[in-house]
Amino acid sequence: MKEVIAGPAGRLQLVVESPSAQPRALALSCHPHPLHGGSLTNKVVHQLARSFVELGAVSVRFNFRGVGDSEGVFDNGAGETDDLLAVAARALDEWPGLPLWLAGFSFGAYVALRAADKLNPGWLLTVAPPVNMYDFSSLQPAVRRWLLIQGEDDEIVPGAAVKAWAGGLARPPERVTLDGAGHFFHGRLNDLKQVVLERAPV
Repeated sequence: MKEVIAGPAGRLQLVVESPSAQPRALALSCHPHPLHGGSLTNKVVHQLARSFVELGAVSVRFNFRGVGDSEGVFDNGAGETDDLLAVAARALDEWPGLPLWLAGFSFGAYVALRAADKLNPGWLLTVAPPVNMYDFSSLQPAVRRWLLIQGEDDEIVPGAAVKAWAGGLARPPERVTLDGAGHFFHGRLNDLKQVVLERAPV
């Protein structure tokens, strides 16, 4: 179901999908870079959303400012973090009491990590975080459960750079590397989904 809410830079476009049974969690998904075609319809983000619904969560994905029907202009991560916080506040108000799952792919992973300490999700899921493009030195979320998925043959975000960054954290995430997978997981989306399903909170 498509929705529009008020955001910090104007309206924000959302897509909300609910499980058939009583939801057990609320999952927010952040899309890749707005200036490189990233949107809530991205295949990886769509697969994450499908996985969350299958796991029994309400799935909310949204367009950052300046994408699709969302108003505003690209703000290099800062404004997009504010967008995420606005969407989270609205969703948590609509589905109070549900555990929060927070996910992001590529640029969306960077935004999710920026907001993680404020949102304190019960589960954080980052896919191909762009550690080679943004300053991740201060991003060390104190979350209880964190899964990082990386493609071994990622042509945009080097797996070795992600491994080095994650391994140096005080609380490193659980890491899963998909052999032969590129940045956009072409031909490997079902494998990505399987990892999410297998490692979700019980």
